Amino acid sequence: MTSIKDVARQAGVSTATVSRVIANKGSFKADTRDKVLNAIAQLNYRPNLIARSLRVQTSTKIGLVVSDIRNPFFTAIARAVEDAAYERGYSVLICNTDENPEKEALYLDLMHDENVAGVIFSPTQQFSSSHTKDSQRGHIPFVVIDRAISQDEYDLVQLDNHGAAYELTEHLLAQGYQKLAGLFGDSATGMARKQGFLAALSAHGIAPFATNVIAPRIEQGYLSTQKLLEQSEQPDAILTSNSLLTAGAFQALRARSVRIPKEIGLAGFDETTWGELVEPAITIIAQPTEEIGHTAIELLFARIAEPERAVRKVILSGSLRVHGSSTRQSGDY
Repeated sequence: MTSIKDVARQAGVSTATVSRVIANKGSFKADTRDKVLNAIAQLNYRPNLIARSLRVQTSTKIGLVVSDIRNPFFTAIARAVEDAAYERGYSVLICNTDENPEKEALYLDLMHDENVAGVIFSPTQQFSSSHTKDSQRGHIPFVVIDRAISQDEYDLVQLDNHGAAYELTEHLLAQGYQKLAGLFGDSATGMARKQGFLAALSAHGIAPFATNVIAPRIEQGYLSTQKLLEQSEQPDAILTSNSLLTAGAFQALRARSVRIPKEIGLAGFDETTWGELVEPAITIIAQPTEEIGHTAIELLFARIAEPERAVRKVILSGSLRVHGSSTRQSGDY
């Protein structure tokens, strides 16, 4: 592995001169700079950024720890965070916990070892604050996204999940659906959306047809929908709390040749690549992922600049996007 001493030897200068050229600080002649840059190119030298950040007690990396990168919501968040960090001259180290608290602990420790400037964090369902507190003792700021946690000591950015589910349920009711089934992920976010679903039904004096709380995976959405379709009485609409459950429900309805929305309507959360390509397109609550990512970055850098400032919680609104999967015609009733 090429070292700074190798570059200095190749260029015929001191290691201090190489450091000044790399940092573009101090005085050196133009031809000296050219010699150093040529040596760096010839030797394919990469500065040890970790060691340099430790020396100057700063870092140009932030961590992003999410619970399931396969979920298109987190993919979109990762892109938004990376774009916002890049604008500030920072790179992003992304880790995926798979809802596994052991992996979560491992990656939070890794963030400390990597000396990141801060962490944007979507906790697992079994989140324990001990690891973030350990990292915070190392002066690493945290911003929590997507899932609220019981502690009030972290900056937070999330959707108004209760209100969004309430709005989506109201839309289905306005379309004339009366037997609504809900598929909800077994996380704090899923539970908040379940409560919004139930509140909207209660406001109309309607009991839920079913409320299934399951792992937020495509296969679980498929199996739960299959079980609903195997009953003697079936729902006339299904609401799902994330895009993976929506995909599973849609697959199950298609496998049974259910006509959407004539026989069963379908609506869920989060934009996906496929959601507007299928027929009918899927009605969703779209989350403002770009705003979530940019807001999380802003809160993180505000915390870095002012560690003792008051905690901020930012609750954002979703956008109802109505498509054919939930839009009934008069002859569909």
